[in-house]
Amino acid sequence: MKFAAIDIGSNAVRLLFCNVYDEDGVITYKKAELIRVPIRLGEDSFLNGKISSQKEEKLITAMKAFKHLIDVYDAVDYRACATSAMRDAENRYDIVDRVRKEAGIKIEIIDGKTEADIIFSNHIEEHLDKSNNYLYIDIGGGSTEITLFSKNKAIVSQSFNIGTIRMLHNQIDKEFWGYFKNWIVEITKGYKPLMAIGSGGNINKLFKMSGRRLDKPIATAKLKNLYEVLESYTYEERVHTLGLNPDRADVIIPASKILLTVLKKAEIEKIIIPQIGLSDGIVHQLYEKHKENKNAVKVD
Repeated sequence: MKFAAIDIGSNAVRLLFCNVYDEDGVITYKKAELIRVPIRLGEDSFLNGKISSQKEEKLITAMKAFKHLIDVYDAVDYRACATSAMRDAENRYDIVDRVRKEAGIKIEIIDGKTEADIIFSNHIEEHLDKSNNYLYIDIGGGSTEITLFSKNKAIVSQSFNIGTIRMLHNQIDKEFWGYFKNWIVEITKGYKPLMAIGSGGNINKLFKMSGRRLDKPIATAKLKNLYEVLESYTYEERVHTLGLNPDRADVIIPASKILLTVLKKAEIEKIIIPQIGLSDGIVHQLYEKHKENKNAVKVD
């Protein structure tokens, strides 16, 4: 069966279609299609406090297109979640109302904790060594979610208003940046050695550029070298020479800075990048909800 997830982020809006297979209790998730539209709601929200009419229209157009695709794909269910940029926009509820009326899509504006919980729903920790400690790092345009795992359990999880769009436009003050770094140091004490798990569009792109296999970790030193190479190019060179998308070529630098800062403060030498994110977590939750409803019907 197919499920659809809409992730309305600060940099881009994504629609993920995912097939879910249940074979004798073994659940397999297979991505079928991913559509990404770089609207950059965060540039309006973080700088001006509201989303402009131009970007509002783009979002509504995208949502109309997404609704048509969901109908054509015969998705069993869908969920649309908006994160940091919509959380900060003073006209967020007007936009949500317009999208519902004009596109037929119900948008949930989720807080940072809910965002972290949805990402956690991917349950990547189930496939890792349960005796190890892991730091889950998800970097978006408006926020960064951090979850510390130990012995297969989430010890602490928090969302920070530190993201690539905010950093690109100097929207993160030094005091809060210092608090973020100190928090990483404090929560990871007593959980060494640590390995990182990374997610988010920019982290996934860094993984692809590294040339590593999907099941192999990347050394922090290699990521640092990759960052130094990226920073040595101009924005135009990152687009034309390295082949990065225009909306990726600028934010990949602050994303690298955030990631390397976390790795340094947590004293992490290696990171696993399983190519998952918020939309994947939404699909996991949709399937669990579908399964619960189906079982409830059987009981009745």
